[in-house]
Amino acid sequence: MTYKIIRSRRKTLGLEVTSEGVTVRAPLRISAAEIEKFVGQHADWIEKNLKKIEERKRALAGIEPLSSEEIKELAERAKEVIPERVEHYAKMLGVTYGRITIRNQRSKWGSCSSKGNLNFNCLLMLTPPEVIDSVVVHELCHRKEMNHSERFYAEVLRVFPDYYKWNKWLKENGGAIMARMKGGQNGQV
Repeated sequence: MTYKIIRSRRKTLGLEVTSEGVTVRAPLRISAAEIEKFVGQHADWIEKNLKKIEERKRALAGIEPLSSEEIKELAERAKEVIPERVEHYAKMLGVTYGRITIRNQRSKWGSCSSKGNLNFNCLLMLTPPEVIDSVVVHELCHRKEMNHSERFYAEVLRVFPDYYKWNKWLKENGGAIMARMKGGQNGQV
């Protein structure tokens, strides 16, 4: 099995499996033999994850990209739907916010700047309404906590108790939706 080794001041061995391959993160002084043994002990886990990545690649290969017109239509719908949801949840959370921008992005669903400006991906319009709400609540909670601490998630769950359910849906289905964004097309709409 081929793998890349990244050595650092960490104390334990770790594995990462991505579409680029297998990476072993290792302490500076650990021997090559110990690394080889560790990889061997986790061979089944590595193979299972490499298979999952291949299956995902095959599934995404047949996905039809969105046309520029379709992206514009999604953005227009997002400009109607998302500000309404932001206003609703901002009142529940007792927070203010700045500008709301709708973007067409290949990697992010939403973001919140330190000034309270909110960005949302127009592709959210291809998800269930509960997913939109989960992203809106997540970003608005950054108006209280600019981190992902326990306090942050407690606030998210207080306002949107099904957050983890819909966040899981987005993790499982979001890649296929993002794959519909044409080539490198990425920007504000």
